[in-house]
Amino acid sequence: MANAIANITLSRLESLCDEAFRRAGLSAADAATGAAVLSTTDAWGVFTHGSKALRGYLRRLLAGGLRADGRPAVASSGPSFALVDGDSSLGMVTSVFAMELAIEKARQTGTAYVGVHNSCHFGAAGYYAAMAAHSGLIGLAMANDIPSVAAPGSRGAVTGSNPFAYAVPAGRYPPLLLDMSIATVAGGKVYAARERGEAIPFGWLIDDRGLPTDEAGAYPERATLTPAAGHKGYGLALLVESLSGALSGAAMTSAIRSWLGDDPGLPTLHGAAFLAIDPQAIAPDLPARIADLIDEIRAAPKADGVDRIYVPGEMEWERQAVARERGVALPPDVIASLREGTALVGLDLDDYLMAPGTAKELA
Repeated sequence: MANAIANITLSRLESLCDEAFRRAGLSAADAATGAAVLSTTDAWGVFTHGSKALRGYLRRLLAGGLRADGRPAVASSGPSFALVDGDSSLGMVTSVFAMELAIEKARQTGTAYVGVHNSCHFGAAGYYAAMAAHSGLIGLAMANDIPSVAAPGSRGAVTGSNPFAYAVPAGRYPPLLLDMSIATVAGGKVYAARERGEAIPFGWLIDDRGLPTDEAGAYPERATLTPAAGHKGYGLALLVESLSGALSGAAMTSAIRSWLGDDPGLPTLHGAAFLAIDPQAIAPDLPARIADLIDEIRAAPKADGVDRIYVPGEMEWERQAVARERGVALPPDVIASLREGTALVGLDLDDYLMAPGTAKELA
């Protein structure tokens, strides 16, 4: 059973995360925000950034590095920008606050930037970009992180994995949605392979000599993530650092603390950035034009053996629809992390899982 998946309804997964956060000291509103982000991410099938991360957040809340009573607040602002002090509160709480503020300002001025300092790991960047798209705006979300990604030619880490996401309203279709690490692969996927004892593809990591390795167990002590598409990912990493670190006033690169590896009693000082663009102020027909673009892409000639061309986000929206109807199939590494995390606050994961045999195993 240790290597088996476990099924859980989406509502019970959200309830589990909500109760765990409350027991760690969060207010009802903040717990609900964190639970919504984590359960939605799992529903998308992005298990590296969903409820698997709950354990790490709870440890920091219980130790004080994340402030359960922290309150994000506007430190400075203008008509189309703001800087937010996260007060070392849960990263999802600060990020939702910041994107809501960006949406509000963009509706008044057409575009808006909100930078965040004194935050922490914020989960899936795509959640916040999608907030804007669901409100009819183009959304961008990004964050900096501890150095874990090499630069072309380096033997070790230079930049963070610096996640970047965008979402664009698409009229009759769900929004376009891209959520990516600037690394070839997110560090969470390497950690997952390490926990499962699996090899990884060459190209994900370089070793301490700067050479490709497939040894997941070497990361992060003796290996470094590679930047996506070499110099292109490296260049994008510096853009994310500029907007979410330098412009926001947050800590940068080696001044950031690891949310997983460093003292959980200390703040991590992450930065983030959220941008919103209101098509109604510029091109009200944008959603319809994006829908037509999707139709054009879907009608493009397909390679042999391919029956469908996807646009960014399409798989995630379809998985979410399945999750709402049938539940979520949590992988073994997620189950193990959840079991350990919920035990920290006196919860029994088995009380929330679907009983074996009550539903078909979810694929």
